[in-house]
Amino acid sequence: MNLQHSSIAQIRNYIEQLFPKGCFIPSEKDSRYAILNDIIQRLETDQRKSAKELQKFAYRIIETQHKKMERCQQMLVHERESGYRLIAGVDEAGRGPLAGPVVAASVILDPDVLIPDVDDSKKLSESKRESLYCEIQEKAIAVGIGAANNETIDRINILQASLKAMSQAVRGLSVQPDYLLIDGQHCPDVNLHKKAIIGGDGLSLSIAAASIIAKVTRDRIMKEFDKVYPCYGFAKNKGYPTPNHLSALQKFGPCDIHRRSFAPVAEVIRQLEIQFT
Repeated sequence: MNLQHSSIAQIRNYIEQLFPKGCFIPSEKDSRYAILNDIIQRLETDQRKSAKELQKFAYRIIETQHKKMERCQQMLVHERESGYRLIAGVDEAGRGPLAGPVVAASVILDPDVLIPDVDDSKKLSESKRESLYCEIQEKAIAVGIGAANNETIDRINILQASLKAMSQAVRGLSVQPDYLLIDGQHCPDVNLHKKAIIGGDGLSLSIAAASIIAKVTRDRIMKEFDKVYPCYGFAKNKGYPTPNHLSALQKFGPCDIHRRSFAPVAEVIRQLEIQFT
């Protein structure tokens, strides 16, 4: 691009084409970095009024890209320390709710295709989780899903049901991983090398990706249940013990997807039994 014969607006537009908003270019060896650095250097001697502002804009792009690179490197420490290539992150969603299943996901990310905005699903907005869900499904090597319903949770307890769902998620992968990174302190019973990491959804890119897949999958399930049991507000509360959910539980009693072994539900059942005896 001939900067001397281009307007400031044209140069800015060219930069935005090189680095579209939200894009991530993970290697400084990419030719676009060299082009942008050359533009920055030439803007240094540009006497036009808006040249300095445009130079600052270009610097901010590089700074943002560097921060994304740095964060990705930090979130890949456990993956790299493992010594394996095909690593599945494993996480679950829905241990705390009073209703619905616990859902687990396993995700094998392509180590050459980073998704920089992936993070612990609890730190992301619903819209961001949804967009990342689609991006992970598109770019991951493999994604597996597992679930245990409320009856299973009541029968074997929430921890064992979560581990059962995790095992299903790993077995559901179309590609067998060499190694598992699992959120929490317990590992599912699968015959693979594995490591549990407390707080792993904020420390490992693979686990964070699994947390997003699990959360979005479960939220969608609860939105469908809301159509069947509309009085509990499942589309909004996802089965968690919000004041409105607890109030509906008291008023209508438990439905078929409530976890009867969980204290608030068990207490309502006890009250109903007293009332009708």
